[in-house]
Amino acid sequence: MTKEELIFCPLGGSGEIGMNMNLYAYGKEDNQKWIVVDMGVTFADDSIPGIDLIFPDPGFIMDKKDDLLGIVLTHAHEDHIGAVAHIWPSLKCKMYATPFTAALLYEKFKEKKIDISSYLKIVPLNSKIKLGPFEIDFVTLTHSILEPNGLSITTPLGTILHTGDWKIDPNPLIGGTIDEKKLKEIGEKGVASMICDSTNIFSPGRAGSESEVRDSLLRIMENKTQRILVTSFASNVARMESIFYCAKKTGRSICLVGRSMHRIYKAARSCGYLKGLIEALEPRDAKKVPKNKILYLATGSQGEPMGAMNRIINGTHPEIFLESGDCVIFSSKIIPGNEKKLYKLQNIIVRNNIEIISEENAFVHVSGHPNRDDLKDMYKWVKPKSVIPVHGEHRHMVEHVAFAKEMQVPKTLQVENGDIIRILPGDSPKIIDKAPSGKIYLDGNQSVDSDSLSIKERKNISINGYLEITLIVSNNGKIKKPIISFKGIPENTENENFIFDMEDEIFSICKTFSLESKNQEKNLIETIKKNCRRIVKDKTGKKPYTNINIARI
Repeated sequence: MTKEELIFCPLGGSGEIGMNMNLYAYGKEDNQKWIVVDMGVTFADDSIPGIDLIFPDPGFIMDKKDDLLGIVLTHAHEDHIGAVAHIWPSLKCKMYATPFTAALLYEKFKEKKIDISSYLKIVPLNSKIKLGPFEIDFVTLTHSILEPNGLSITTPLGTILHTGDWKIDPNPLIGGTIDEKKLKEIGEKGVASMICDSTNIFSPGRAGSESEVRDSLLRIMENKTQRILVTSFASNVARMESIFYCAKKTGRSICLVGRSMHRIYKAARSCGYLKGLIEALEPRDAKKVPKNKILYLATGSQGEPMGAMNRIINGTHPEIFLESGDCVIFSSKIIPGNEKKLYKLQNIIVRNNIEIISEENAFVHVSGHPNRDDLKDMYKWVKPKSVIPVHGEHRHMVEHVAFAKEMQVPKTLQVENGDIIRILPGDSPKIIDKAPSGKIYLDGNQSVDSDSLSIKERKNISINGYLEITLIVSNNGKIKKPIISFKGIPENTENENFIFDMEDEIFSICKTFSLESKNQEKNLIETIKKNCRRIVKDKTGKKPYTNINIARI
């Protein structure tokens, strides 16, 4: 008889920052019950044209959905819940989340016209749920969003702590402080393994407190005499409240700009947060306020092309504009990969003689993840027998393994997406198998594999351009002058005759085929495509995506 075992398998977020999705299983090899912890997305860059969102390939857990007990969500950041609305319809299992996370999930599914009221279970803060062999205790932590939770997961074989995203903020301004007492109690009972956030492992000291950022922002704003526009992550409700606080203290009205900013504000209010603030103005009313009496809080802090900031700075927002002497505060960090588009936006701001304040020249942001001193405290409280770093690139996780050894943790294990790890029984976690893992792209409203034909074709077109040739063939097998059109292929006076070269080549090729025979069409098309692409390559250096049409009349 095989023994019962506790299994951990990350499908996303191990080897990358973002796209977090973790599986846990308990039972004998032929009878295991599964839970999913988080189901997030990451955002595509310019190397994948037409794609905005990427999420983990859920195929491995889809095959086991009859044994899936539920999805447990630690907090509401997109890299932890953004894929739920795309993957859940194929699973249709129970979901468990604290009130603020649940409120945002309801909105996501409402947009997709899916009723999840009978599936989504709201878990009170600091409470427990039981899913089969898993007893899951939600532990209040602090982070850059409301209601972040660690999960103490207890099974008949032992307990693990899945930290989720966290830091130690002694004064988070909104929401509770980290539950140090509960973490120590969990540690005293014994933690077989801690699955821990690695994002800031290279950062010394402490991550810092939201209260310190509020004080700094107020000092900055008190000296400004024209419009102030703050851009930040909409999900950071404590930062949002700080901006409202600063507006009131400086005698300014406040206006929220951007769809996600309004959505987070509404969700926070519905859960009992953000009470007693001044009322936010609508943009159409805000533009009537004197420029020394208005403060804007906008989305788009990463330079997103469709974000509110981009539209305001480029003069395409219908109701909000900035002018010389105004001040823009980027109260956020630059997410790696966004540097190019963000600096482009900031250069436009500077050219317009508008002041920029950011974390590069002022204290306007603190991270939501643990620096090394924060991690030291967590290790002292929990005293794990082993540590498995997650939520980081490989370089972060290698450094976290070294850090855990410095902290005298007996056992460590470096993992990557798809690794199947036996945590218990045994003296230390061990990789025992490999699960299929990968990425799914959201292409329009369709989910496609990363190697799908549509992605490959679009990449090819974006790099090499597009060539289309239409042959009109009469009933007697005669052809008329081919119709040739192209997009994205460079032209100049030296290569402008490549169209005529292609026409000559097409006529020459057609003489070697019987155009009355449809059986030869496939070979004809392939020959024309090959030869015409060669002509374009010789003339322009591009090898375009080519489409050949044959129309018979």
